[in-house]
Amino acid sequence: MYKFKTFQCDLENFIPELKKLIQNNNDKIEQLLALKEKNYNNFVKEFEAMEEELELFITPLSHLNAVENSEQTQDIYSQMLPLITEYSTQLSQNIELYKAYKEILSNENEQLSYAQKRVLKLNIQEFELSGAHLDESTKARLQEINIALSELSNNFSQNLLDATNAYEYIITDEADLDGLPEHEKEVAKFEEDGVVKYKFTLQMPSYIAYMTYGKNEAIREELYRAYVSRAPQNAEIIDELLRLKQEMAQLLGFASYAEYSLAQKMAPDTKSVLVFLDKLLENSQTQAHKELETLEEFAEKKLKSHDTMFYSEALKKAHYDLDEEEFRPYFEQQSVIKGMFQFLEQLFGVEFKQCSLSLWNEKATAYDIFAEGSLCARLYLDLEARESKRGGAWMHNYEAHHKDTKGDTHLASAFVVCNFPASSKEHPSLLRHDDVVTLFHEMGHAIHHLLSKVDESEVSGVNGVEWDAVEYPSQFLENFAYEPEVLKLFAKHYKTGEILPDEMIAKLVKSKNFLSAMSMLRQLEFSLFDFKLHTKLHQGMEVQALLDTIREKTALIKPPSYNKFQNGFAHIFAGGYAAGYYSYKWAEVLSADTFYSVVDEGIFHSKMAQNYRKIILEGGGAKSMQELFVELMSREPDPQALLRLNGIV
Repeated sequence: MYKFKTFQCDLENFIPELKKLIQNNNDKIEQLLALKEKNYNNFVKEFEAMEEELELFITPLSHLNAVENSEQTQDIYSQMLPLITEYSTQLSQNIELYKAYKEILSNENEQLSYAQKRVLKLNIQEFELSGAHLDESTKARLQEINIALSELSNNFSQNLLDATNAYEYIITDEADLDGLPEHEKEVAKFEEDGVVKYKFTLQMPSYIAYMTYGKNEAIREELYRAYVSRAPQNAEIIDELLRLKQEMAQLLGFASYAEYSLAQKMAPDTKSVLVFLDKLLENSQTQAHKELETLEEFAEKKLKSHDTMFYSEALKKAHYDLDEEEFRPYFEQQSVIKGMFQFLEQLFGVEFKQCSLSLWNEKATAYDIFAEGSLCARLYLDLEARESKRGGAWMHNYEAHHKDTKGDTHLASAFVVCNFPASSKEHPSLLRHDDVVTLFHEMGHAIHHLLSKVDESEVSGVNGVEWDAVEYPSQFLENFAYEPEVLKLFAKHYKTGEILPDEMIAKLVKSKNFLSAMSMLRQLEFSLFDFKLHTKLHQGMEVQALLDTIREKTALIKPPSYNKFQNGFAHIFAGGYAAGYYSYKWAEVLSADTFYSVVDEGIFHSKMAQNYRKIILEGGGAKSMQELFVELMSREPDPQALLRLNGIV
């Protein structure tokens, strides 16, 4: 039986082992370049295998630093970054490698598979975007910039995590808990010196709980202020990141980092992105203003930023008779996982079986995935919040489906990480419906990687997929978390086993697009800020000035001056979304279009769903997503599907 890579990370010996591996790789590159007759099998496949081995070595450390963060992981991760960045930069700037790839593509073009051609073309593009063809002094400067960018991004992320963990608000007067559900009170409750107290933090489950239900406006404002003013030291990091990215783009021949970023995306140019976002903004503004009017009429006051979550929840409860807390008992974490797997089995014909493994945390679990009765992939889940874990939710690919140099098939594996309420012996982990949507979203990313049948690792699964298309499978899957027949697979009361009643499901579905235009404006604010920020160099107060200008159209409630949202915008300053946050909306057009094609056929009888698995999921990054989408739908994407999905007329 196939053996997956054992998850292990020897922290004590990590750096010496990494240095040894890098040296071995450099020696191997010299050997490959010395080959007189280079071809795809003896050169590209060998190079691919070498890079795969390095990736499998460093991924466990990256993962641990995110889910079991400690001073030791921070220290080793910080030591790793310059080593791996220097190695990667030198590799991507190696003119001889660049020439070898171009030569192989030219010589073997006729006999190569589509996936193999794509590997070569993407690598050639990567070499050119790394400056392989430039003079030595320029390449040296680009290497310095890459090392600095990786360190700055890591510092940004660590500052945010430290600031989040450092803050706590202690409540001793039970009157200040007015409005909070009993479940949330129990989670916050602790005893100190014989006195019962309640602790609220900036970790998502805790922060959202008080901002959504806490009636004490002064406490909501205090929590909000703490949240939006976290990590002020990141302002300097932002300036340096922007300066270095602009310099890098110009050294590579681009007018801006935004132009550089689009070279590897579906969107053809900067104008297309801005027109796309502005059109969505134009279509959403009228409805958003009406939604705010309704919300303020209900609240009987002009709302401030720290009011919106509280009054939105109250209006939802009044308007739809929908109380999020009433749903929690039906969304017990283990039941949701089991039902989600059952749904995926019915939709795509894949089966999940839990396997017993010793992992990084007792709450982490692993599942083997079978298709047509054969083992095809492994999934790792780590879903509960804890102090040592970075906030948010994400999927991270580990192994990629591919054939090695001997022709043996390797199977894919991936991690799905969330920050749901922690379970204990006394209390199960009861999710909000938003949490369920998040899990479906990340699972969409995971199966995109895990169900790939591409034989070249560099374009297998999520590898090689354009950044503005990578959210397509995740958004596609999350939409099903509102479908009644899907909900009934897992929405069962954790005590009685009762399936979520039809009238409650109807309320949930009806409320799906509650204040959706306001939500659309918020996402467009993030997207426009990110993209415009990278179209030219902004420094110091110019960053805030740009955000303020965008907010004149997108922020219906003017944020307070202490709101420094940008200092916590990890997606673009510590993740991979710089000049690419628009991707969520760009991909949402693809996902909404495909989703309705499946739903309109009938979810569990859909030929489109089967075709989606075969063309999109199994296809990975072996073709452009534009090509795959047209192959699936036999037409171009329809932007109207996105407005339909969001209930925007």
